[in-house]
Amino acid sequence: MKERSDRHEQWRVELRASMPAKRRTAIPRVKMPELDADYRITTNQEVNEGLSLNQAVLEATRCLDCPDPGCIKGCPVHNDIPGFIKNIERGDYPEAMKVLSRTTVLPAVCGRVCPQEHQCEASCIYNKMGKSPVSIGNLERFVADFEREIIGFIPSDRRKDKKDDESKDAPKPFFPIKVAVIGSGPSGLSFAGDMCRRGYRVTIFEALSQFGGVLKYGIPEFCLPNVIVDHEIERLRKMGVEFQKDVYVGKTMSYEELLAMGFKGLYVATGAGKPRFMDIPGENLPGVMTANEYLIRLNCLGPDIFGVNGVSLDGKRVAVIGGGNTAIDAVRYAVRQGAERAMIIYRRGLEEMPARQEEIRHAREEGVEFLTLCNPVEYLANERGYLRAIRLQKMKLGEPDDSGRRRPVPIEGCIEEIDVDLVVESVGYMPNPPLKLEGVVDMTKSGEIMVDNASMKSSLPAIYAGGDIVHGPATVILAMGDGRRAAAAMSAAFEKAMGDISL
Repeated sequence: MKERSDRHEQWRVELRASMPAKRRTAIPRVKMPELDADYRITTNQEVNEGLSLNQAVLEATRCLDCPDPGCIKGCPVHNDIPGFIKNIERGDYPEAMKVLSRTTVLPAVCGRVCPQEHQCEASCIYNKMGKSPVSIGNLERFVADFEREIIGFIPSDRRKDKKDDESKDAPKPFFPIKVAVIGSGPSGLSFAGDMCRRGYRVTIFEALSQFGGVLKYGIPEFCLPNVIVDHEIERLRKMGVEFQKDVYVGKTMSYEELLAMGFKGLYVATGAGKPRFMDIPGENLPGVMTANEYLIRLNCLGPDIFGVNGVSLDGKRVAVIGGGNTAIDAVRYAVRQGAERAMIIYRRGLEEMPARQEEIRHAREEGVEFLTLCNPVEYLANERGYLRAIRLQKMKLGEPDDSGRRRPVPIEGCIEEIDVDLVVESVGYMPNPPLKLEGVVDMTKSGEIMVDNASMKSSLPAIYAGGDIVHGPATVILAMGDGRRAAAAMSAAFEKAMGDISL
């Protein structure tokens, strides 16, 4: 399967020669338009508005089309980044989408939520020049949005490459082998897309009522609109992937039943939705909840559900514990739900915070307070038994720990009490292994499925696994990378077996 375009094609050679590298590098990075902070806190409308066509072409012009592109090496799914960007520069947006589609099934998602500053953009040659890297994520989003909003509405008989379009969107299975995927998050979707492209019959089983996993349940619409996720899933459906919801493998359907249904391979991508707790006094008080519970309620049920529990965010003081992207999403949601005071409480400093820099900037613009070098030690109740305050231990930074960040150390005697009405804990998650797999495949003590990292194969040959169920909580793109590796390894194993049989 060809995944890289040829930079020596005549049009690319001519495109590089059309402008000296010195002129390209003199172009400043294009800034994506955003909703004004005063307006956006009143709505769940997406904050980033996307690049215009002219902005995208200008930004694509900055790409030097390097002979040994570091950006591809920095991308967990190895997107052909110069290949799609140069197609933007020459104005062939359908071809740019085709290039992306060879390696990713979620370009509109990745363009919005991937931490490009730590991956592809971190490896861009511009960094060595002391300049801002090419805006790869914004360009990926542009291509995917252009495909959804423009190309998708052009009748197929008027498209330039009708035959290519149809073969790309609806490949016909040519292997009679059925493969099951447990979980419809980014890793499962990536695996399913690659296996379907290879000609296998793929069915995704989802325990919940909506497809998308963390993309639907864990990320607010002001960061990733549901319509985007639905469109990406619909593209997979058109390719031939089957989807079944409300199927809890291990409970409503067993592994043995999957085998009886004719599935020859199984990819487990159930994620890490089991929350960690801080184990401090008062953690069970009404008014303390996990980020998972909080975001699922708001993303899927809306703010009215809080009335059932007697918790209204209008005019309330909300504290979110943690410094990752989920914590920032939660606190920004609180602002939009009318919180009078919305705070991030994080035990390290701002520089050590793992959330994306763009998310942190957006939160600060929206009025979020950052109480860094603070760690909760107790939640306090009022006379009715509801949460009223939080006790914070002041911290200082010591020596680096295993993560490379400086370890937070308590400052003896420095305790502060602040009034709060709602606390949302976002301090990590543990894997969600399907029931009945314990004893079937090797697992760690914390529930992660142990796999061979090159193939993502578990201790049972027919079962592969990837994403957060293997590594613990990580990024969307890393989970997708696991899915791609697993698909390549599983299909290779099937094809070897079929070759052996034919001999």
